[in-house]
Amino acid sequence: MAENSGIEWTTHTFNPWTGCTAVSPACDHCYAEGWAKRSGHVQWGPHGARRRTKTWGNPVRWNKAAEGAAERPRVFCASLADVFDNHRSIEDAWRLDLWHLIDQTPNIDWLLLTKRPQNIVKFAPERWFIGGIPRNVWLGTTVENQEEADRRIPHLIQCPARVRFLSCEPLLGPVSIRRYTSKLEWVITGGESGPNFRHADPDWFRSLRDQCADAGVPFLFKQWEGKTQKQIEAMGRELDGVVHDGYPEVRHV
Repeated sequence: MAENSGIEWTTHTFNPWTGCTAVSPACDHCYAEGWAKRSGHVQWGPHGARRRTKTWGNPVRWNKAAEGAAERPRVFCASLADVFDNHRSIEDAWRLDLWHLIDQTPNIDWLLLTKRPQNIVKFAPERWFIGGIPRNVWLGTTVENQEEADRRIPHLIQCPARVRFLSCEPLLGPVSIRRYTSKLEWVITGGESGPNFRHADPDWFRSLRDQCADAGVPFLFKQWEGKTQKQIEAMGRELDGVVHDGYPEVRHV
């Protein structure tokens, strides 16, 4: 499990700002929107201004602690927002500060997961596409069904990141990614949690697992569907008797 996050595939989560807008079926039961309503920290949706956080010192501390460590921490940015959101309230200075922070923390790997991969080229630093995307930046996109796979993945794989990954969670239908696997380094998948979870056919997960196995792409099966995390864990994390918890093997030199 993650050290400082309830999300298994990351070590830490960091939110440079909070707030987002639903853009696809994966957002229908968004945990972050639920958090926003409960906490009152930010108004969700197109009419709510994004709000900068006060936790910018955390990645600096994590970077210092990771110096010389055998395993590099992974930082999911952002679990309560979207770094490539094009909302008018996001100030240019916020993203400039984020790119600078990434440059200043070379001992941690930044996982930038977005539902708006078409905006990566627009908002990422121009130097990333001239001199190269930093080696500690992993770019990912959410894929919940075939429509979003075919809409989002082509934008992602155009970006020359060292690690390009998919988060197929919540998986809402069968997805074929065979045409894209040669340009992917990791696939995460899982069912939906929460009281309004939607059904996921186990064969959808098995299919993704087999596609990844055929292409040699690390595959991480996170969870089945369920009302609560305890119920999900009680079901186990096995597909045909095999636990799948693959991570990319990335060397930094």
